[in-house]
Amino acid sequence: MDTVRTARLALHWRILIVFAGALVVWLFLYHGAVLGRDYDRPTHVIRAIVTTALVVPLVVVARRLLDRRPWAGLGLPSLRTGWRHLLLGMACWLIPAAVGFALCLGFDWVEIGLRTSVGDVVRVAALLVVLVFLYEALPEELIFRGYLHRNLATRLSAWQAVLGQAVLFTLFGFLVGAATSLDRLAIFFVFALVLGGFRVATGDIWAGIGFHLAFQTVAQLVGDIGAVFVVTGAGVLALVALGGLPFSLGWLFLERRYRDRLNWQVIDPDPAH
Repeated sequence: MDTVRTARLALHWRILIVFAGALVVWLFLYHGAVLGRDYDRPTHVIRAIVTTALVVPLVVVARRLLDRRPWAGLGLPSLRTGWRHLLLGMACWLIPAAVGFALCLGFDWVEIGLRTSVGDVVRVAALLVVLVFLYEALPEELIFRGYLHRNLATRLSAWQAVLGQAVLFTLFGFLVGAATSLDRLAIFFVFALVLGGFRVATGDIWAGIGFHLAFQTVAQLVGDIGAVFVVTGAGVLALVALGGLPFSLGWLFLERRYRDRLNWQVIDPDPAH
């Protein structure tokens, strides 16, 4: 009994340390006096590069010194192995989102106009893909669906691990100031549930990275960060095309594709070798 209790205590401390470390990184970069809170493109670039440069070593050190387990257990194989899941995750968001955009525009629920040239849109979109990957998709998936989910899954059933990391992700969003209203908290929670489901279904975090990358890139492109479109009816667009259809249909497709390997009751040990 004492051994089990000690192991659980160690698990709690590992989760707390890495969660706190991630929180410090984002709070420093978003609220720190060095960069300030006002948005501009150069600041976005710096934040993106520094976030990945800090988060990846944080997880590497935690995995080696706290978990004493191999990197492979986190579910981030090389891109040579993971690119299919990356593209699958992107498609799970992009295809339903395209349907949502078509519905919103076709029924005149939303109007979207250009503020600039098509060339500028392409350049901003290409830049946002890189920045979203470095600032959100890779580091957030590595911490929450990688490290934290991996540790939770060693003691909890799959559905409990997904729920646990979703609660932590939502708390993280609240503490860094990205989700302070009920609707934003709900988006963070549902988003994390979907991404956790992707982790369980595929066995790695590449599909979640792809889904996260597609969602955040398009959301920022049509929003204030991209600043290349004028959008009327942004609330409807967010509800239907950015969130509702991709979150539900994307997960339904992936769940059906991997239904033979999904087991929500399984506990997943983390072998030392």
